[in-house]
Amino acid sequence: MREITMDVFFDELVKLLDKLYDKEHKNIEAAAKICTESIQQGGVIHVFGSGHSIGFGMEMQNRIGSLACIHTIDTGDFVLKGKFTLEEFKDPNNIFERRPGIADQLYDLYTIHPSDAFIIISNSGINGVVIDMAITAKQRGHKVIVVTSWQHTNAEESRHPSGKKLYEMGDVVIDNCGPQGDALIETDGVEKICSVSSITGAFIAQTIETEICRMMQESGQEAPLFWDELLPEAKEHNDKLKAQYQGRV
Repeated sequence: MREITMDVFFDELVKLLDKLYDKEHKNIEAAAKICTESIQQGGVIHVFGSGHSIGFGMEMQNRIGSLACIHTIDTGDFVLKGKFTLEEFKDPNNIFERRPGIADQLYDLYTIHPSDAFIIISNSGINGVVIDMAITAKQRGHKVIVVTSWQHTNAEESRHPSGKKLYEMGDVVIDNCGPQGDALIETDGVEKICSVSSITGAFIAQTIETEICRMMQESGQEAPLFWDELLPEAKEHNDKLKAQYQGRV
């Protein structure tokens, strides 16, 4: 019988993270370079993922030690800003993240500058809205960083009318090294358990931010980081950053 324990998951996860670092650290560095250049030009980094991938932006934003210039794009803003009803958004027969032809409307909900860059995340890389957002960003002159699973995206057909997949839009593509379907651990049955894209996504997100900070430090510039508000003058520092990016994040 296949042993299923937290120790098994831990061991397999450590192997996966080692593989991810060894295989993708150069691409993570290249992604950070794009982001650094954007920030140095006054840009904002827009992070977009549908489904569970929305957590990638949450990992990077609005916490101690995070960059103040990170903006999470959320399809839920269609409802908040009155573009779609909640019923339309939740329609189980027309799953929102699979819809093509709406990302340009989502893009236009925000204040986006030419110097801004995009990180777009999808484990499968085959659904309409993320591919459309990447196409829209590229058409409007932005650099696009893609985070996806090579194994997953190469195993399935695109759901986009163009037949394209998300990775084809990337100036830099980072493989999260996760398996098709996301679950990592085999069982005695047909099912697998322990989805990992949220963990690998958090690792990629934090390493991109780490490299951005390194690059800005090496160029003699201060990264726009939120300080711990227990530190002296932290509130003044953080409020200044919030004002700097007000209306854009």
